[in-house]
Amino acid sequence: MKPAVGAIRRASIYAVVSYGGLVLINNSGLQLPSMWIAYLPMFIGVYVFTQWVDRKF
Repeated sequence: MKPAVGAIRRASIYAVVSYGGLVLINNSGLQLPSMWIAYLPMFIGVYVFTQWVDRKF
């Protein structure tokens, strides 16, 4: 049961932080030819941040 709780916690943290990142980028007014230029580094940063936060719990 413990691994399932950890996976759900990690997924929840990722969902909340990535949603916040998407809101920030989409409301920033960036006019890029491809939004993946902004999304890819954001999602990598969110993944690293999620792993760090998960280790703190």
